[in-house]
Amino acid sequence: MLRWTITFIILALIAGVLGFGGIAAGAASIAKILFFIFIVLFILSLIRGRGGK
Repeated sequence: MLRWTITFIILALIAGVLGFGGIAAGAASIAKILFFIFIVLFILSLIRGRGGK
């Protein structure tokens, strides 16, 4: 999931440089959502991993 976040961030940067404001904003918002989902899943996996041992 982190790979998708990085992909959308790069897409947003390229679109922003080329002047596609709407596409850049959309890609940046998707990247932000995926990043927060990744963080939540990462924290849950840390908690679950430590609780099982």
